[in-house]
Amino acid sequence: MATNQLKEAFISNLNGTTITEISVGLTVAPLCIICRGLVLVYYHQNCGERRQSWIAHFLLDFLLLIFPQVLSCTVLSDFLPLVPSAIATICVTLLYIIYKGRNNYTNKSFLQICKSLLNAQTENERVPSVTTFRVYVNVLTGIAILAVDFAVFPRRYAKTETYGTGVMDFGVGGFIFGNGLISPEARLRNPDSRSVSSRLLTQVLSVWPLIALGLGRLVSVKSIDYHEHVSEYGVHWNFFFTLAVVKLLAALLFTISPPQKSWVLAAIIISGYQLLLEVTNLKSFILNGSDGKGTRVGFLNANREGLFSAIGYLAIYMAGVHFGLYILKKRKVCKDWIKPFCNLVLAILFLFAIFFLFRAYIAPASRRVANLTFCVWVVAQCLFWLCLIMLSDLVLMFAQILVIGSKVPSTWKIDQSSYASKKRDTALKEVKKETHLCLISAVNRNQLLFFLQSNIMTGIVNMLIDTIHSSGVFSITVLMVYMFCNCIITYILHVKDITVKYW
Repeated sequence: MATNQLKEAFISNLNGTTITEISVGLTVAPLCIICRGLVLVYYHQNCGERRQSWIAHFLLDFLLLIFPQVLSCTVLSDFLPLVPSAIATICVTLLYIIYKGRNNYTNKSFLQICKSLLNAQTENERVPSVTTFRVYVNVLTGIAILAVDFAVFPRRYAKTETYGTGVMDFGVGGFIFGNGLISPEARLRNPDSRSVSSRLLTQVLSVWPLIALGLGRLVSVKSIDYHEHVSEYGVHWNFFFTLAVVKLLAALLFTISPPQKSWVLAAIIISGYQLLLEVTNLKSFILNGSDGKGTRVGFLNANREGLFSAIGYLAIYMAGVHFGLYILKKRKVCKDWIKPFCNLVLAILFLFAIFFLFRAYIAPASRRVANLTFCVWVVAQCLFWLCLIMLSDLVLMFAQILVIGSKVPSTWKIDQSSYASKKRDTALKEVKKETHLCLISAVNRNQLLFFLQSNIMTGIVNMLIDTIHSSGVFSITVLMVYMFCNCIITYILHVKDITVKYW
């Protein structure tokens, strides 16, 4: 069998893993965020403000935020529960040490400190957990698209062929959901006075890079005969085209309905689509082609998965807009987040209950079709992960109020005057501004570039290395070097205050 055919077979005909394993794996990122934040607070508590070079900042972030993620989805995947357990143990130990050595609220009990935390005011213009969510979706996607070609990456984590739930299936849906969370509609940026044509033109102009990247990927893949998993999106289609089409369709729908009704649009779209799948031969066409034998003759047959799954992804995007409108509301005090957090937890429980019912009585989740069950699962899983990240931010807020002057990048910035003891006011005035040397901020600044360079580097590695027959140690080394290069390029651009955006 030719190398390309062997690599394609290696990532084909897979059935995914359990919801439990995916959920356990998703706890690693929030725990890494907590661990890194507590290390920074502990350092400030004992050594004062950090004055190291940007290289030291980068290495610490890479070691604590990226390294565990690569290991958890490769060599440690068979012992996955041990990874979050070990990180959680380290976090609890650090938090206890910080609490015992606190220089603020020294004479107050734990409950009094918690009350002060709830009344603490934040200074953020954005919601840090949303930013972190989108960054980690990008980071995990970057890891997975190369790791999947190595034997060290479990086959159950790869994209499913027809039905099932895989880690990479969640990544695709999470990318779309994250785009909806911070869309102009979710942030209510489009003024009502603008005409319909003006809004559509703005969206067309905003998606041209995605179309250009989609065309670039199509040409490059075909010209070098790169291995493809055709049943993902089709012969000519790819994820860049899906992103562009979803954004354009959403913009069109929002010209006839306000963003506040996005949940209604999402429900109508996915319900109508599922009805068509059930009462017509559409499902059979998507899975087997017009002749029932998987034909790829003609544009529609050739790209049926990509074209029709865009309907499901559009519903996920609309759901993202709905939750974005709710989450991105201005809230200045910590306790103002308690009710939204509880509401999100209730939404998660409801959506997972619906998912299990739909999976049992309607149809299993299918990334290839992007059916109702798949979309409900993606939204539920995204909200679950987002809530975990919110919890990590809350833990770090608690740690920060214990140590005067301590700050953790890419999390809540606390108005120090709202919690600091009066006798510390003089010391607080001498605290310098927090450095913005942070890997999360760096990736967030150039997310599309990070995604693009991940794809390019993945192609280069696959052309140079026999990934399937690589040893475990060599595979991990390659993945670490690949992610290191990916991250440091993005980090240097951030340090140099460069945003790669020409539109």
